[in-house]
Amino acid sequence: MKRLHTSLLACALAALLAGPALAAGPGGKITPAGETIHAVLTAPPMVPPPLTRKTPAHVVVDLEMIEKDMRMADGVTYNFWTFGGTVPGSFIRVRKGDTVEFKLKNRHDSHMSHNIDLHAVTGQGGGAEATFTLPGKETQFSFKALNPGLYIYHCAMAPVGMHIANGMYGLILVEPEEGLPPVDKEFYVVQGDFYTEGAYGEPGLQPFSLEKAIDEHPTYVVFNGSVDALQGDNALKAKAGETIRMFVGNGGPNLVSSFHVIGEIFDKVWTEGGSKYQENVQTTLIPAGGSAMVEFKADVPGNFVLVDHSIFRTFHKGSLGILKVEGDKNPDIYTGQQHDIEYPEAKPAGGK
Repeated sequence: MKRLHTSLLACALAALLAGPALAAGPGGKITPAGETIHAVLTAPPMVPPPLTRKTPAHVVVDLEMIEKDMRMADGVTYNFWTFGGTVPGSFIRVRKGDTVEFKLKNRHDSHMSHNIDLHAVTGQGGGAEATFTLPGKETQFSFKALNPGLYIYHCAMAPVGMHIANGMYGLILVEPEEGLPPVDKEFYVVQGDFYTEGAYGEPGLQPFSLEKAIDEHPTYVVFNGSVDALQGDNALKAKAGETIRMFVGNGGPNLVSSFHVIGEIFDKVWTEGGSKYQENVQTTLIPAGGSAMVEFKADVPGNFVLVDHSIFRTFHKGSLGILKVEGDKNPDIYTGQQHDIEYPEAKPAGGK
C-alpha cells in the first residue's frame, strides 16, 4: 500500500507541476530565424553531421514515440518506450540561436500518453506541458536554443520514473555559434538502468518492476539499451591516429555513471555537457539526467572497453561496450606483452 501511495503522489505532483497550461489554448509564435531546415535525426551510436552554417535557422524536428518489444539480452526481451524507435532516442543537433519547431507524435498503437522534457529548453517543463500527447495524436511547440551544450531529453509523463526507466531518453546537442572543433569520428552513447521482474538473464518478455525501481536495484545497467549494443558487430570502429568525440549521456533514472574507456585517457572532457573542459581525465562522473562530451586520440590499435567503473555493473549487469581501433602498432607508445617467464624464487631470509 505504501508503494501505491508513493506512485499516486508522484502522479499528483507531476499534474500539479503541469498546472493549468495543459488546458490552455494554442500559444503564441516565436518568430523563426533564417531559413527553414528539417533536422537530421540519427539512431545510436551514430551522430548527425556537424553544422557548418554560420547563422541561426528555423529547425523543424519531427519525432515519433513508439512502444515496442526489443532485445535486452540473449533470450530476453522488454517492452521499451522510445523516442524514434531506439534507446536512447534519436540524436538531435541544433545551433545556438536556432528557433526549433518541435513536432511530437505518439504512434496509434501506443498504450500510454507521452510527452518530452528537453533540458535544452528554457520554458515550463522543458516542453513537457506543451506536449501532452495521446496515442494517435501530434503536439507541437517552439523554443529558442539559448545555451550551447549537450543536454538530456526524456519523457516527463507521470509516473515520470517509469517512463524514463522504460527507455524514454536521448540527447540534444546545441552547438556554439562557432561550432565544435573538427574530429575524425563522433559517437552517441547513453547509459541507462533497467528494472525487470525476472533476474539478470532470465529469458522471455520481462515486465517492469516498480519495486526494484523504487529501491534503486536495477537488473540491467547498459549502454544504448541492451547488454551488447556496443559489442561484436555493433562495436564502435575507428582507426589508429583518429581523434574521437563521444557524446555520452546518462538517462538514469536512478544511478550515477562513472564513465571510463579502458586503455585510453580523455584528452578533454566537457563535464556535465557544459562549455568548459577539463584535460587528461581518466574517469568522468555523469549524473542521472546529465551528460558529458569526451575527446581523445586513438594512438594505438586495440579493443578499448567502455565501462561504468562501478565495476560490478559492467560484468554482472551489462554496462560494457567496445571501441575497436585498427591500424599499425606503435611500440614507442605501447608494446604489448614482451615476455611470460618464471622469475627466480626468493631465498628465505637468512638462508644460504
